[in-house]
Amino acid sequence: MAEVIRMPKMSDTMIEGVIANWLKKEGDVIKSGDIIAEVETDKATMELENYEDGTLLYIGVKVGEAVPVDGIIAIVGTPGEDYSSLLAGAPAAPATAVEASPAPIASETIAAAPAAPAVDLSSIPAKAVRMPKMSDTMVEGVIAKWLKQVGDVVKSGDIIAEVETDKATMELENYEDGTILYIGAKEGEGVIVDGIIMIVGEPGTDFQPLLQQAIAPVAAPAPATPVAVAASAPVKEAPKVTESKATPSGIQSDSKGGIIKASPLAKALAKEKNINLNWLQGTGDGGRITKSDVENYKPSAGGATGNFVSGEESFEDIPNSQMRKTIARRLSESKFSAPEFYLTMEINMDKAMEARVSMNEVLPVKISFNDMVIKAVALSLVKHPKVNSYWMEDRIRVNKHVHIGMAVAVEDGLLVPVIRFASEKSIAQISAEAKELGGKAKNKQLQPKDWEGNTFTVSNLGMFGIDQFTSIINSPESCILAVGGIKETVGVKNGQFYATNIMKLTLTCDHRVVDGATGAAFLLTLKQYLEDPIKMFI
Repeated sequence: MAEVIRMPKMSDTMIEGVIANWLKKEGDVIKSGDIIAEVETDKATMELENYEDGTLLYIGVKVGEAVPVDGIIAIVGTPGEDYSSLLAGAPAAPATAVEASPAPIASETIAAAPAAPAVDLSSIPAKAVRMPKMSDTMVEGVIAKWLKQVGDVVKSGDIIAEVETDKATMELENYEDGTILYIGAKEGEGVIVDGIIMIVGEPGTDFQPLLQQAIAPVAAPAPATPVAVAASAPVKEAPKVTESKATPSGIQSDSKGGIIKASPLAKALAKEKNINLNWLQGTGDGGRITKSDVENYKPSAGGATGNFVSGEESFEDIPNSQMRKTIARRLSESKFSAPEFYLTMEINMDKAMEARVSMNEVLPVKISFNDMVIKAVALSLVKHPKVNSYWMEDRIRVNKHVHIGMAVAVEDGLLVPVIRFASEKSIAQISAEAKELGGKAKNKQLQPKDWEGNTFTVSNLGMFGIDQFTSIINSPESCILAVGGIKETVGVKNGQFYATNIMKLTLTCDHRVVDGATGAAFLLTLKQYLEDPIKMFI
């Protein structure tokens, strides 16, 4: 029986996809797992994977044409089979069929517009395993690695995959007993929270009704753009729909603006080695760049100075990681909702520098200036609890405990592991914990307990040579402290010039919670601790 392949929703904002390249043609025999086309979405060029065995009977879209999400792009079946009823019942909608409408499109659409008859899912001996919400900010997870495959017998408690969230790579635990019948996401592919990642049940079970009816109601966490696809003629019987999956890959153009063809493994390896695909000559079919092309690349043969042609434009679009998406969303919400103001104060670090040398002579861990700042901040928050507060819309929550978030730069963005009860810990304990958390952050080993619950955040760019900067508040916190570098300068005292060391601190405050005088008083206390460190230990 002929089956329809529709345009899948490959991103949370995708409305339509453009066929960048067909890799198969009508009459070709294809099987599950074959890459049949390359699709350009609003965010990336992605490989469209087939999930049905048969002959490609019909291709309804030409290269360069757009198809709305859920529109027909191809039909797979038996040679000579009459598939005209499928086209008559649910024609492929051209791009012009997308019209403004108050009806929203679901995040993942599997069935055509007419609803299929209700099926008693309780009679099907299979269960859908969905993507859990692994952090408070997670909206989707990327399958970093599958530890099981279709056909494996699993039980509750088994680790089935490793999932990359916006903050860490975490193990995914199974909670159903049975055989894996279906895996809905390939390695490197994102799945929204509560989206189906696999189906477990009795071998031989027809799980298609479970897919068709269980996936459709799942809506994306973020509201979709209100659009609707023009209605087609009524369908007496909805055809079986094949949900094609796609592996995301960054759009890279060559010097003439064309799309560079490369395997997903080659793209991942090139990103890891910091190699631009423009520099490579593919040896695969049709000039496709393969893993071996990346491995055999010699910088001396080209690169930034060798393969770019002077006077010709080129560019590289890099898809946003889960971490970068979350940073953008969270900080945009904070920046455009909180009325912020900024307070800057200079700190004389001469005594702090002397104290650090003395501490490092006797303590088992090496104390950094950032450790000293965190310790001083924690003690200052105890004296100024209003700065250690949350804005909760209908109330202000004044936190009695002090959990300091420590901003850590990683490859994909920024993580904020938390030093809990910092005001109650020694500076040596803070130093040891900061080093441990920083290492876990860079290796993507943080767990939810490591990043949740911060009441105040410290962001330090002094080690990068930054004298002064401002930070955006990490909502729902009320303040964040930006720490600049220590700079040797000239001071004046009693008409005499002398060498001294200055560090600038900038406190960003949410004016809904913290007033100017409150923020200034906090900074003054912090200044007293840092300019005379002995006060932190008595």
